[in-house]
Amino acid sequence: MASGRLALSWVGREEALLNTADGGYEWVSRQDPRVTEVRLLRETGKCGEITGTASDNLLIHGDSNDALRALTRVPEYAEQYRGKVKLVYIDPPFNTGQAFQHYDDALEHSVWLTMMRDRLLLIRELLAPGGSVWVHLDDAEMAYCRVLMDEIFGRGNFVGTVVWQKIHARNNSAQHFSAVHDYLLVYARSKSDLVLNRIDRTELSDQEFWNPDNDPRGPWRRSDLTASHAYEDGRYEVVGPHGDVFSPRGNRWWSCSRETFETLRADDRLWWGKTGRTFPFRKRFQSELGGLVPTTFWTHDEVGDNRQAKGEVTRLFDRSRIFSTPKPEALLKRVIQIATEPDDIVVDVFAGSGTTAAVAHKMGRRWVTAEISGETVETFTRPRLEKVVCGDDLGGVTKAVAWGGGGGFRSMEVAPAAFEIFDGRVFLAEWANGDDFAEMVAAQLGFTYEGVDGGPFCAGRGRTRLAVIDGVIDEVVARGVLGQLDEGERAVLVGKGVTPEAEQLVADLSAGSRVLKAPRDLVRRGRAVR
Repeated sequence: MASGRLALSWVGREEALLNTADGGYEWVSRQDPRVTEVRLLRETGKCGEITGTASDNLLIHGDSNDALRALTRVPEYAEQYRGKVKLVYIDPPFNTGQAFQHYDDALEHSVWLTMMRDRLLLIRELLAPGGSVWVHLDDAEMAYCRVLMDEIFGRGNFVGTVVWQKIHARNNSAQHFSAVHDYLLVYARSKSDLVLNRIDRTELSDQEFWNPDNDPRGPWRRSDLTASHAYEDGRYEVVGPHGDVFSPRGNRWWSCSRETFETLRADDRLWWGKTGRTFPFRKRFQSELGGLVPTTFWTHDEVGDNRQAKGEVTRLFDRSRIFSTPKPEALLKRVIQIATEPDDIVVDVFAGSGTTAAVAHKMGRRWVTAEISGETVETFTRPRLEKVVCGDDLGGVTKAVAWGGGGGFRSMEVAPAAFEIFDGRVFLAEWANGDDFAEMVAAQLGFTYEGVDGGPFCAGRGRTRLAVIDGVIDEVVARGVLGQLDEGERAVLVGKGVTPEAEQLVADLSAGSRVLKAPRDLVRRGRAVR
């Protein structure tokens, strides 16, 4: 009998993807150093109130994979986000074989699966034990993504599939079916730790509440006191207010014990009908029920649809700037309400027009969002979030959540690749010099970058200090660096050139210290040295 985990197979599964200059992808070995490189995040702007640290709300311009790798690998960001994110919502390209105005959605099937696999693996690292990931898709890839997520998160961590009615008008020219829905696949990092919130009650949900007996506890609804499953103490007779005797009929039992029934009677929580002679029901008070358990079918009148979403973006800007695939703010409000609490962290690495970040900000959540298209960031995402901060966004869920402006965010950009390959050899990019070189090395090696203040060390990790030399490490340089160590410390020295004498000197004078040559020793077998 065959054994092993069920897994999805596709052409190129064992390979990796790199972005190309034209916005596409190319296949490369998973050992390619450009795949495992940890890209830096550079600040390009700021809006509103910020701290200037990794804990700020972040708008990142760059590929989603590079952004996720920075959040999980660069120490100052990993400390804030790895294992601490409560919600990741992503609305990736659907791979429908169509070309949209603002991104290319015509990725080849295996490219799409590899692209998603690599990002979901990093998303799993971001999620807190009680966190969840929501992936928004249509029929093109939903079934395949479900199997992929079973493999990555574990089938036991599947929470549910939400169906969203994105269109409420029939397309009568459709060949077979008029598609009116999308899916949201919901997985937990650890289902046993996941607690989802209830949603707000609605006028429709509360239509069945009434108060014909003027109960001072307010409106209530009837609840059946019987059950279809056998209950050990569920076979007994009860006597109504006028002496009528009642008991469940057929294959029904009381759903509570006689003792509980009499407790309900004593507290006036039973309804015997207006005449006092009908079969009893339990009174469930509106004031005691709280919110509603979410269902898996969300209609357009509850959370909006595509038309509403486009209208929200149009009102923010003008008709010359209409984003092709926005999502309504009410949809994201429900997702965020169910999956998070105020001050929790929300991440979306397919930002688009910025709906997720905008709603998260209005609802008092911290957020990180990334978008690969510079044009989209400049035209939609950043201006929209600036309006939210300044209180100039009066649409969407602004009124429902009583948002009046405030907070802030930092705009970041994923740095260019530090590693370049020519004729099978790895070289450093021209920009990797000085402080930039030092910060890049710290990121690859997992050191917390502290900056260059005139001393030899630019970063630390526990009792290990990092010295990055933008040149050759010889005996003189090595001796000078080691002379700056405190007792019990050791050093990692990285230079663009290293002499054998320097390597031997470090080995002789400082046990546990080592010398590395960049880029050779930073990308051994495609993995950053740790």
